[in-house]
Parts: sequence; C-alpha cells; structure tokens
Amino acid sequence: MASLCVYCGSSPGFEPAYRELAIAVGKEIADEGHTLVYGGGRTGLMGAGADSVLGNGGKVVGLIPGLLATEELTHTGLTELHTVSSMHERKHFTASRADAFLALPGGIGTLEEIMEVVVWTQLGLHPKPCALSNLCGFYDPLVQMLQQMAGACFLRSDTLSPWPASGPCVPDA
Repeated sequence: MASLCVYCGSSPGFEPAYRELAIAVGKEIADEGHTLVYGGGRTGLMGAGADSVLGNGGKVVGLIPGLLATEELTHTGLTELHTVSSMHERKHFTASRADAFLALPGGIGTLEEIMEVVVWTQLGLHPKPCALSNLCGFYDPLVQMLQQMAGACFLRSDTLSPWPASGPCVPDA
C-alpha cells in the first residue's frame, strides 16, 4: 500500500469544515490501507487527521523536529514517531517516505512544504504527485498566482496540473 504525506495546519483554523476534511481524509487513508506520513503533531488539523487514521485502524508515521517535540505538541500514540534534528530533515524524511503529497488548509509552513515538493517534482527529483485540497476556495489565491506565473512564462504549464494555466505564453518544457 501507499504512503500519503499530508501537510496541514497545526491549528484548527476558523472554518469547522477544515477539521471535518482532515478527519475525512484520515478515514479514507485508513480505509484504503494506506499510511499517513505527517509532521507528528497532536494539535489542529494535523492531530485531527492522525487521530482519524488511527481511529479507523490505519498506520501513521510522524516526523517532528526536536525544537517542536514537547509534551503539548507531540502526538505520542502514533504507529511510528521519529524526532529529527531540524525542519529540513523532517521535509527530507517525509519526502523519502511518501508516495504522494496533499496539502489541506494550513499556514505558512504548510505552504512552504507543499511548494518545496512541487519544485522537486518540476525539477525531476521525484515523480510523486502533489495536490491541493481547495476546500472553501482556500487555495484559490495560490492557484491564481501560479497561473499568473505560468502566463508570464516563469512556470511550466504541466506544473499546474490539474489547474490549467492561462495566458498567451505557457511553455511546455
């Protein structure tokens, strides 16, 4: 079975639908027999998703940097929990353990993590799929910015799949 890395907020956000999405994604991961790979936290959407996978009989691999590994933040009920030395090490570890990447709503860390693996895909460092869950239009501004980059010939159109780029100049290579 596959491992899915889910990036999402360590906060629950203001919209209850965000938490419901994290729970639904967790249930789907468990029901399909996949493994969740994520940041190792117990709060916010991260904790809700991990709890959902575990509550539905699935496996969860958490990777938490030592600077965040406190009793209040670390999810201690995971299938595997790895404490790593830095955020960079966490990103490398999650990228090596996951077969695909999904960003749910989250903050600047979520954005930074998903964008890094998208860049790695674009550069050919891995062929793994990357996706945004655009619940309530959360990622509309980002998609619009990416489309603007493609339209200005700073981004290949295939990077935007499944969101088609617009504009007169969309290079394919």
